[in-house]
Amino acid sequence: MPDKYQNKYRIASARAPWWDYGKNAAYFVTICTKNKKHYFGKIRDGRMRLSETGQIAQTEWLKTPNIRPDMNLELGSFVVMPNHFHGIIIIGENRYNIEIPHDGRDTMHRVPTYKNSFSPQSKNLSSIVRRFKSTVTKTARQIYAGFAWQSRFHDHIIRDEKSFHTISEYIQNNPLKWADDKYYWEGTATNEY
Repeated sequence: MPDKYQNKYRIASARAPWWDYGKNAAYFVTICTKNKKHYFGKIRDGRMRLSETGQIAQTEWLKTPNIRPDMNLELGSFVVMPNHFHGIIIIGENRYNIEIPHDGRDTMHRVPTYKNSFSPQSKNLSSIVRRFKSTVTKTARQIYAGFAWQSRFHDHIIRDEKSFHTISEYIQNNPLKWADDKYYWEGTATNEY
């Protein structure tokens, strides 16, 4: 049976319970629009043509490191697709994820910033995605009152250089392979671009 939060049923988190998502690491995220509706543009000749809403999503993603300078963020490859977004974000070492000596011994432990549980979280991947989705939604609804994201997002912890390059290449080539993409469908676009 699903867990309850504030006496309401909720879907369990898709985040790995054994991982601290505030940790200095690279993350691959995918965020889809609700019902995979085509808000962000159209693929033409293997290139993404951004709609006004797609430009909003791209601009807000590019602002992310400047909005959270205390997290030492760096953006990797990213692409805004017709109905979803793929991006790599690196959370660098910062005051929220530093390791300090434990009890004066040589062992180290991380300064805890949150418990990986269903509770308000900050200074981690979920808080970055939450702010991005919220800001895009607020601005996009000035164009399309019904704009919405799916409630969750997908993540992958990038563990080595080879995976980083493979995922970067996948992101960069995503528009060329749109017809083979698992998020592809012949949906109606919401506007002309």
